[in-house]
Amino acid sequence: MWTCAFVISQLMFYSGIALATPVSSTHLDQYEQVERRAANITGCRCFPGDSCWPTPEEWHMFNQSLGGRLIATIPIASACHVDPFRPYNAGGCADLQGEWQLPETHLISSSSPMTSVFANRSCDPFTPKNAQCVIGSYIQYAVNASESSHIQSTISFVKKNNIRLVIRNTGHDYLGKSTGAGAVGIWTHHMQFLQALDYKSPQYSGKALKIGAGVQVDQANILAHSNGLIVTGGNCPTVGVAGGYTQGGGHGPLTSYLGLAADQVLEWEVVAGSGELMTATPVENQELYWALSGGGGGTYGVVTSMIYKAYPDTKTVLANFTFDQEGFSQDAYYDAIEYYINTLSSIVDSAVSIWTATNVSFTMNPITAPGATVSQVQKLLNPTFQKLNQSGIKYSHFIGEFPTYLDSFNAVDEQYNVSATTGGNRFIPRSLVQLSSANVTQALRTIVATGATFAGYSFDVSKKPTTPSNAVNPQWRDVLFEAVITLPFSNTDYKTNALHQYQITNELLPILQKLTPGGGAYLNEADPYQTDWKEAFYSSNYDALLAAKNKYDPDHLFYGQTAVGSDYWTEQSDGRLCRTS
Repeated sequence: MWTCAFVISQLMFYSGIALATPVSSTHLDQYEQVERRAANITGCRCFPGDSCWPTPEEWHMFNQSLGGRLIATIPIASACHVDPFRPYNAGGCADLQGEWQLPETHLISSSSPMTSVFANRSCDPFTPKNAQCVIGSYIQYAVNASESSHIQSTISFVKKNNIRLVIRNTGHDYLGKSTGAGAVGIWTHHMQFLQALDYKSPQYSGKALKIGAGVQVDQANILAHSNGLIVTGGNCPTVGVAGGYTQGGGHGPLTSYLGLAADQVLEWEVVAGSGELMTATPVENQELYWALSGGGGGTYGVVTSMIYKAYPDTKTVLANFTFDQEGFSQDAYYDAIEYYINTLSSIVDSAVSIWTATNVSFTMNPITAPGATVSQVQKLLNPTFQKLNQSGIKYSHFIGEFPTYLDSFNAVDEQYNVSATTGGNRFIPRSLVQLSSANVTQALRTIVATGATFAGYSFDVSKKPTTPSNAVNPQWRDVLFEAVITLPFSNTDYKTNALHQYQITNELLPILQKLTPGGGAYLNEADPYQTDWKEAFYSSNYDALLAAKNKYDPDHLFYGQTAVGSDYWTEQSDGRLCRTS
């Protein structure tokens, strides 16, 4: 599934594999992997090998200014190859291969992207022992930031040397924003401040959490729970709350109950592209506050902390059911799916429903209904169960009540590999289902017939925050479900991966785009090659977001594929960033 949901397991450390190495003056020479060229390419970011690239001594001095927080990238799969980084280690490589698609493998690294396609096989654990292992598409260095001054120093250094800058938190990223060839990364994962507080402002008075940029969903949930509270967060416990998740909108199990993550933000602390540390609220640096709250991560500045609303904890009901096509006609199978889709408008008024369909099975797992009772959720599902009974379709189901939200969150123990698929999404408006559910179901049927999986993240965020406004794509407010299409990603069959990406971009998503002309998509879970990304991801907000980008990041220091203002730059075949002519 495109959004992961699983219980945290113990962090994995592999025999013979060190995940990050601080820089020393004697260690730097090996990263000068190409001879210095005579001059930098005009209009491009400085790249390793250019005459403008800092010398080992300059990197050493920069590291000293940071108190030793500069990390030279060593690919975590280097033990799988004969390379200059570490000795080959067959056992360590086998362990790494087994855990490669799990978030914990990459979130403890300062450089390894979870979506491995963006590493471009620079150092791949599944290629032969004697295949290349180079820095390649990975960032060259990372700054392990624990305070705003580390970020400010990094911005100053990369500006002085015209080097590409990347913001990296946990590495949950389907669009390649958290990596980049020839880049320095600001690694915010260890900005771990957490505090529950009573917040008071003209816009809001009540409970809130203040969290550092590196705090994950599970950590925020635990802090909230210990104070008798709940907060918004994603389905996956290892996602960084204040990073691209909230900055891109942010949905999760509590979305219908509380709203989007971006709707909850009271205050941002951020280092802007100028290097200035700013507080952004509805009344202070208003444009920056607005843009950060839904306008996309890694674009306007480096967030160091966030304050967001918290609410009283509540009992929570979970439910699931599943059925398959075996023994029944295709028409009966898809008729049952369409029936459930037609019930979603009543379900999402009080709950979130996540469901997946293939050409042989349908699973709804879970419904999350905070504040509800078992009988209330049973009533929501009874029409579908009656339909299945009438059709003679066998199904299994579960409905249970949990004393707190955290108990329900921890009970969802399915484990999804975060890099096991290639995909994209499209918003399906409530009005489309009401007027033409048959067309929606036919689109689903056509898509899954190709071998793709069709998932629906169903919720209601139609109630805009009363105050203040934010930059969330306005089309969120009309969504009945986010339709997510995925195809398998292979660790070894690169031709099939390329074919699957082509199918997603050029064959499958267009089926939904035809149903929803001028429609939207969730930028955090999108196809990175979507052609109408400005309209789909940002809608009518784009021009205002670009104005905020130009104001707070006038040098366009922050770049990410499909981010606001990203068409200012073009990535060359080697990953170098050059200004678009």
